[in-house]
Parts: sequence; structure tokens; C-alpha cells
Amino acid sequence: MKGQAMARQSISVSEPNDEWLKAQVASAEYSSKSEVINDLIRQERRRRLEIEHIRSELIKAEQSDFTDEQPDDLLANFKEEARQDGLL
Repeated sequence: MKGQAMARQSISVSEPNDEWLKAQVASAEYSSKSEVINDLIRQERRRRLEIEHIRSELIKAEQSDFTDEQPDDLLANFKEEARQDGLL
């Protein structure tokens, strides 16, 4: 990544995971295994933020006792809000 210092790490991965990483680089979607791993970490961080946002919104809704929406509709609305807020 441009402009950011990168911490050098040494990690071990299983053979199937190594083959998968190699395939990602070979597909030209990524230029290195490190780029794949950094992308996976970014995706997981975003996913966790999304989960926390949804959890927080569900707690607020439960505590307010002021909704006639079904749980599936609430979840869909929260996910859409998360997308709009850049959390998804």
C-alpha cells in the first residue's frame, strides 16, 4: 500500500491454503501473497464492523419496543444502512 509502512511478518500456512494463495496471485487479481492476505484481513475487519453495527442497531430496536417490522426486514434495513455508511 502506498504511503503506509508495512510490518514484515513470517507466517505459516497449510499446503491447501498455500496453493489457494498461489492461485490468487496466478490469476493476476493480486500481485503477491501478501496482497491477498492484506485484502482478506481488510474484508474481515469490515465484516466485524458490520456485525457490531447490526448488533448495536438490533439492541436499540429491542430496547425501544417501537417497531412493527419483522426480524428479517429489520436485518435487511440494518445491512442497507451499513452499506450506506461504508461499513459493508
